[in-house]
Amino acid sequence: MLRVALPLAPRHTSGNPEPPRIPVNGADTLIKTFLNCQVDVCFTNPGTSEMHFVAALDKEPQMRSVLGLFEGAVTGAADGYGRMAGKPAATLLHLGPGLANGLANLHNARRAHTPIVNVVGEHATYHRHLDAPLTSDIEGFAAPVSGWLQVSESADEVARDGAAAIAASMAAPGQIATLILPADTAWTETGAPIASLPAVQGPAPANSNMDRLREIFRSGEPVALLLNGSATVGPGLALAGKIARATGAQLVGDTFISRISRGAGQPGVERLPYFAEQAIEFLSRFRHLVLVDTKAPVSFFAYPGKSSTPDAPGSTIDRLCFRDWDIIGTLQGLAEAAGVTGDEDVARVPLALPEPPKGPLTPETVGAAVARTLPEGAIISNEAVTAAFGIFPQTATAAAHDRMNNTGGSIGNCLPLATGAAAACPERRVVAISGDGSAMYTIQSLWTMARERQDVTVVILANRGYQILRIELENVGATGYGRNAQRMFDVEDPTLDFVAIAKGHGVPGVRVTKAEDLEAELARANTTPGPFLIEAVLNEST
Repeated sequence: MLRVALPLAPRHTSGNPEPPRIPVNGADTLIKTFLNCQVDVCFTNPGTSEMHFVAALDKEPQMRSVLGLFEGAVTGAADGYGRMAGKPAATLLHLGPGLANGLANLHNARRAHTPIVNVVGEHATYHRHLDAPLTSDIEGFAAPVSGWLQVSESADEVARDGAAAIAASMAAPGQIATLILPADTAWTETGAPIASLPAVQGPAPANSNMDRLREIFRSGEPVALLLNGSATVGPGLALAGKIARATGAQLVGDTFISRISRGAGQPGVERLPYFAEQAIEFLSRFRHLVLVDTKAPVSFFAYPGKSSTPDAPGSTIDRLCFRDWDIIGTLQGLAEAAGVTGDEDVARVPLALPEPPKGPLTPETVGAAVARTLPEGAIISNEAVTAAFGIFPQTATAAAHDRMNNTGGSIGNCLPLATGAAAACPERRVVAISGDGSAMYTIQSLWTMARERQDVTVVILANRGYQILRIELENVGATGYGRNAQRMFDVEDPTLDFVAIAKGHGVPGVRVTKAEDLEAELARANTTPGPFLIEAVLNEST
């Protein structure tokens, strides 16, 4: 009999064939590490040095990639996402100039204490010394806005550094972690990714601090709790409301709160005024100011002959906790010290809509229209600037909603914040209210809203200028308001056509000049899927 020798199958001690090894590079391990750590959204504007990162994103359909047409739109969107999701998104930026384009909104995110993992590409390690045209001091650009900063010098370090960046971004109260990746660390083959790292829990205050506050509450003297961060949403705000009810303290929010729950059913929170004189008068109502997840008030700018801090004569400032402490645990301790039993009937804001607005558009009539049409659970992104003083008192008793504010003063934050919030909370309507001058800084966000089919209503307040600068010219004591000043403050020669601009970005829009029409268009936009822009032309006397 003819016998044919057949090749033997390889032996496997486990009884199952070993799967072929699929090589992975540094970029692959970073994306896998992000997903292991529940970071699954990346706002991007990449270039050549990030192409292997782009390829790695393409291999992982669980990772959502959102393109922005300008880096300021990318970083602002990551800010809005982090504020609403309570976890970081990643960014992907191209070398130092790309990072520099995004710095203004990273500044705002730093002031908001938003968790962001900021990934910046760099030239290959062996190419950096050649001083190619795009070579720059990326670490120097990143340092002022980053709470954590690292350059991965080899592919073997990328996954570990990525996990460390995520953990750092989530450390209380939240911060920007910037990871700089030379191109060869992305394309070089390496080992497996690592798992997530736990965030560090902050300390609670000393008992002596609680004893001091207990005595303040017992004194019967007027007390205000100045709130921000974790104390203005969710369990933190609920605890603050119970403390206020049990002690008679007044809840006061910082002038620019990163995110606050407002409207019907929420504990009422007053707002610390923006202008120094008004802030001093406001704070003079209180003998004690207790800081909760914030710092002592400071004026936005210095003015000749005026104090830089709105301190009320005879009042004291007491810090309950630093921002990197366990804020919820601290509030629970304060509630116990204040005698909270849990049975307190917390004073909550009633639903009370203003009368239908009529006539020319003013901040007050805009506010009434917004309040009357605001959907339950909406998110407001606010950069109304001077018009905000008339708009947002109207929305205080509207349907329950969250509001995000520009916390760092670098304008161009509103539209990107809205983009990020819509990505984090696709089930909720986002209403972005922006001045016309501010909107032009990051108008490219409209394109991203259109591409992502986001439910965002954009309201552009067209007063044809930088109204805040007209006010500040007087506040600083500068004299005169001539032709040159006028040309620096006005944006009406030529007049910006936001309806046409929106159409060019793929967003339908309409222009209104009457309050009745604004309310009708808001009602339509807020119930129609997708983005929509309303250019609200304010009365010339506003």
